Amino acid sequence: MHIKDTAEAWPVRSSVTPFQGAKTAVASDEVEMPDGSVARRDFQVHPGSVCVLALDGEGRVVVVRQYRHPVRHKLWELPAGLLDVPGENPLHAAQRELYEEAHVKAEDWRVLVDAYPSAGGSDEAIRVFLARELAEAEGERFEVSEEEADMEVARVPLAELVRGVLAGELGNAGLALGVLALSAALAGDGVEALRPALAPWPARPFEA
Repeated sequence: MHIKDTAEAWPVRSSVTPFQGAKTAVASDEVEMPDGSVARRDFQVHPGSVCVLALDGEGRVVVVRQYRHPVRHKLWELPAGLLDVPGENPLHAAQRELYEEAHVKAEDWRVLVDAYPSAGGSDEAIRVFLARELAEAEGERFEVSEEEADMEVARVPLAELVRGVLAGELGNAGLALGVLALSAALAGDGVEALRPALAPWPARPFEA
């Protein structure tokens, strides 16, 4: 049996935005249910994000460690960032984040996995790229600030990251999605079967 998600939009009787932040907002919608009743749904309005699983020639993944205040943890993560510009090409955003956070560039890019990490409470869509054929980026390192000023960068074997995710020691959603998806791809049809870097992304349409 082939299963897939399908787009569907239930009628919205009213919608307000009680909070607007610098990057995200909170929406409150009155949604008509299939039985005709109306239910209130509050959710985070999010621009979307990209993550980069950068894999070097030794089978190591580039990871960064930074403080995440909402969960009061320092988390190991993949280089990642928001799609700050509406309609921004996610590949370009991913290449920028890899440069800014790890000072690395890559020649081979593919889409690893797309997901809604918290569909019950946010409209965030995340695209995780696989980047290979790595090299140090040219020029000066990007100047970081705030949480990123304390960021650590490391290269960790893929198998160790998979072990950490399954052991409950690594909890960042993008990292877990990426390393488990890559592990599955390597055990299956291989990375050559992954979608191209500019594959359509209905959740966040863009111009190539």
